[in-house]
Amino acid sequence: MNALPIGLSILVFLLAGLIGLVVGYLLSRALAKKKITDAAEKASQILKETDKEIEIKKKELELKARTEWLNAKSDFEHQTQAQRAKLERLEKKLYDKEESISKRASLLHQKEKELQSAERAIKNKEMMLRSREREIEKLIEKQNKQLEQIARLTEEEAKRILMENLESKARAEAAARVKEIKEKAEKEAEKEAKNIITQAIQRVAADHTIESSVSVVPLPNDEMKGRIIGREGRNIRAFEVATGVDIIVDDTPEAVILSAYDPIRREIARISLEKLVLDGRIHPSRIEEVVKKSEKEVEVLIQESGEQVAFELGIHNLHPEIIKLLGRLRFRTSYGQNVLEHSREVAQLAGFMATELDLDTTLAKRAGLLHDIGKAIDKGTEGTHTQLGYELAKKYGENEVVLNAIAAHHEDVEVTSLYTVLVQAADAISGARPGARRETFENYIKRLEKLESLADSFDGVAKAYAVQAGREIRVMVEPMQVSDNDSQKLATEIAQKIQEEMEYPGQIKVTVIRETRAVNYAK
Repeated sequence: MNALPIGLSILVFLLAGLIGLVVGYLLSRALAKKKITDAAEKASQILKETDKEIEIKKKELELKARTEWLNAKSDFEHQTQAQRAKLERLEKKLYDKEESISKRASLLHQKEKELQSAERAIKNKEMMLRSREREIEKLIEKQNKQLEQIARLTEEEAKRILMENLESKARAEAAARVKEIKEKAEKEAEKEAKNIITQAIQRVAADHTIESSVSVVPLPNDEMKGRIIGREGRNIRAFEVATGVDIIVDDTPEAVILSAYDPIRREIARISLEKLVLDGRIHPSRIEEVVKKSEKEVEVLIQESGEQVAFELGIHNLHPEIIKLLGRLRFRTSYGQNVLEHSREVAQLAGFMATELDLDTTLAKRAGLLHDIGKAIDKGTEGTHTQLGYELAKKYGENEVVLNAIAAHHEDVEVTSLYTVLVQAADAISGARPGARRETFENYIKRLEKLESLADSFDGVAKAYAVQAGREIRVMVEPMQVSDNDSQKLATEIAQKIQEEMEYPGQIKVTVIRETRAVNYAK
């Protein structure tokens, strides 16, 4: 009885073990299959991610290659443009040389034609002289024959021949007398003209001073120099920016030097610095305030200077704008000579000479005073000072005599009035005095003006000042138009243009200044 249940239990156990093995096999196979499937999916995902990375790398490499290609293309284009500009300059030089050679050849050809024409004229004159010699010989022969027949002439015929000969002789003597009188009159006229000019010069005999490009401002003590400079140089920089004038602080005791080629700027700077030194408060905002006040004072000074010179010369009814421009001539120079003093002297000389010739003295003075009025017009206006002065005087109602004196005193147009001749003579006398003019100073002024106008021609430039005697150009830019990065580029472009278009000794420093200010008031 016990053996049967034990066998049955063994059988059941074996069956259970077999079923477990089968189930385990099936489970392990299912798990293996799932692992294989998961591994395949993971491998597929890895391949997809790898493909994406490869695609991204490929695009990055393509973008980098394209960027390098664009940079290389840009560099090539810049180099090509530079070479093209250089070639264009060379072509222009060659064209100018060819044109110059062509003009010279044309001039030589013209001179050759003139020589040939002169030779033909000489030959024609020689032929005419020979013809006249033959005519004279025939006339002498005819006269001899007539003399031979005199013995057979009647009394009336002899008288008629005698009268004709006397009449011919009288005409010759009269012509000779007229020529002698004319030559004598010309000599006396020249002598009288010299006498009139000499008297005018002696009556004027004005002193001449050559304008300087520096002003010396005295200081109460040397400690004031440090206050002018300010902490880390902020005061001196603010002053130079506000006035456009260079301050030179050196070992000169109790004094500083203001250097600028523009006398108006220098005068504003001198007045401003004297006020600041006297007041003692020297800082950037105070400097700007004082400079603005000084500018107004100089404007009043300009107006008073114009009114004073017109009053001294007795010239009235001048337009207020002309009065103002006359005052500006006080701060203008021509070859180093003060233009207002030169104009005053020309007016006086022309007036003295007009008095000697019984002409209108006031009109002569008016023409002499206004002959250089075009030099007071701003340098940015194109045209010669004679053209600008003529247009300005015509605009404000000056008469034709004054207009012709302005336009023709350098013989640019035809002289139509005797007053213009007087102004020409007075202008030559005033400019010819020893020490009155200095060519090198005028060239220096023109170089500085060109330096400033060249910098002003760039976009975004607010103001440009030539300082350090033309060794530096300081360029103030509009902060909203020019960024910090653009400032360096602008400095390079200005320096390059200076090298291409100007001639100068040494080197010129280009400083571009960009400053943004925010101002508000607490009430």
